[in-house]
Amino acid sequence: MFEGSMVALVTPFNNKGQADKEKIKQLAEFHVSKGTDVIVPCGCTGEAATLTHDEQKDIIRFVIETVAGRLKVVAGTGSNSTAEALHLTQYAEKVGADGALMITPYYNKPTPAGQYEHYKTVAEKVTIPIVLYNVPSRTGISMLPETVAKLHKIDNIVAIKEASGSLDQVSNILNLCDITVLSGDDSLTLPIMSVGGKGVISVVANIIPDMMADMVHSFLDGDAARAMQVHRRIFPLCKALFYETNPIPVKRALSLMGMIEYNLRLPLVPMSEENETRLKKVLKDFGLVS
Repeated sequence: MFEGSMVALVTPFNNKGQADKEKIKQLAEFHVSKGTDVIVPCGCTGEAATLTHDEQKDIIRFVIETVAGRLKVVAGTGSNSTAEALHLTQYAEKVGADGALMITPYYNKPTPAGQYEHYKTVAEKVTIPIVLYNVPSRTGISMLPETVAKLHKIDNIVAIKEASGSLDQVSNILNLCDITVLSGDDSLTLPIMSVGGKGVISVVANIIPDMMADMVHSFLDGDAARAMQVHRRIFPLCKALFYETNPIPVKRALSLMGMIEYNLRLPLVPMSEENETRLKKVLKDFGLVS
């Protein structure tokens, strides 16, 4: 149901620290025009951890209204509280989201049985498709392939964003079930697709959506050589956007490109001078800034 190039959208803030809807609208239109298949607001890249629930719901609704069916919208609705995740997912369904991205509960570190019950509880109370999100670097736990396969037996759990950094994890999942696997690591998107993945929920697509879409669709269309060419071209940029914690570098890149203000919410702070210099060089070499 979900495949292709999907952007993990940043949340622009104005100088008062509020979500900047005009910039969100401009970014959404940018993705409509540049070949992005799905827009994913309010995930980790969207700084959901420091959004209030009211802000999160408002951004989800606004993005859905802005794209008006021109792109699919998969709303970030995850939480380490099952009740909160359910509330946000039910809201996303109510306002017309095409699906929901739900991170594995963080900090609590539930067992596989707890992970299963968390997702099952939400999935059985909504009808929209659910995308699981496995990102051990943020949550402190990794979902077992067996847990993923068990969850995929629930009708509306249709995909997983896999950000473990392990091709073995992807292969083990696909050996157990036919769930749609989406890369959660930009630099591993092509390798993950080579073992059966169907696309990416991408950070770098915030700044080069056309090139990420080119790479993903080239591979899906059978042109592996073209996909490899694009992969090699964008690889340094993919790595540069993780010089520091995401989304610090990508927001700095977007600000240098004149697309948003460079505002973060604490505890995130601007890049170090050393890493910003490194980032600027990569952006300049890529032709994104002068």
